[in-house]
Amino acid sequence: MKKLIVLFAFLMFGLNFSFAQTYPSSYTDGKYVQVNGAKLYVLEVGKGDPMIIIPGGPGGNHIGYRAFDALAKDNKIIYYDAFGRGKSDTAKVVKEYTLARDIEDIEGLRVALKLNKINVLGHSYGGLVAQGYALKYPQNVSHLILADTFHSYLMWQKNDDNSNHEIKTNYPEVWAELMAIREKGAVSSDSAHQNIYGKVPYGFLYAYNPDNFISKNSKPYPNPFNSKLYYQMVGRDGDFIVGSDIGTFDFRKELKNLKMPVLIYGGRYDRVAVPEMMVKYKDYCPQAKFVMFEKSGHNPQVEEPEKLFPLIEGFLH
Repeated sequence: MKKLIVLFAFLMFGLNFSFAQTYPSSYTDGKYVQVNGAKLYVLEVGKGDPMIIIPGGPGGNHIGYRAFDALAKDNKIIYYDAFGRGKSDTAKVVKEYTLARDIEDIEGLRVALKLNKINVLGHSYGGLVAQGYALKYPQNVSHLILADTFHSYLMWQKNDDNSNHEIKTNYPEVWAELMAIREKGAVSSDSAHQNIYGKVPYGFLYAYNPDNFISKNSKPYPNPFNSKLYYQMVGRDGDFIVGSDIGTFDFRKELKNLKMPVLIYGGRYDRVAVPEMMVKYKDYCPQAKFVMFEKSGHNPQVEEPEKLFPLIEGFLH
């Protein structure tokens, strides 16, 4: 689904471009900090308790998340491009990209920014990083927010299976084209495979109302999506069979041990982080507050911001 994730960054930023202009610019107002041997690009917006926003992907940068500027009145929102994404350094060897590295970089970022306890919000793949960080460094997390994310490799595999079922059912001509090249040995990481997936509109899999994701022109951002990183972490055929780091992670047994306040939310029309699997968080993390957004897909911050942001404010304060 790589092409769809790339599109998300531009759609999201386009939707919020005029709003974000009254705040520091993602292009010019950030700074670099040294984290675990790499320079990471960081942008801070607002004042108050710090909250790090962890982008999805894996491979996406922060540019699509500026909708969370809405929380900057009472919070210091910390956006960053993780290692290998956006304006941050990239690896010389692709095997340097790991979930463990992304988790450790949150701690490195906290130390580099001289922060004490932090609030953490992880969206989609970013929720994996957030869960891993909260479990490894619970003493450093004040509040944990898991947005449209995944608790295990089984849930990510369900993402693959459901997405492919939806494409096969609703875009049979695209599916036929995809099957034709797979019969010849193509896999997800091949550019031809990615290009065929790109024919499916973003809103089909990720939105309650696709009109919420009509693109508005925005200035290109560096390294909008790192495909090499993505397929290193999900596996060479990761849009069908998850492998590598994403094929092994599993937080289900540990989530009940989290002591900090936890908010988990998803979208009823999310065909990626599917509700069938999202609701199981109620069993794995019963101490959390769980909310399902009834008129959202994968991005309630776009489709139901008037409900989401007051919810987060109330949870944090």
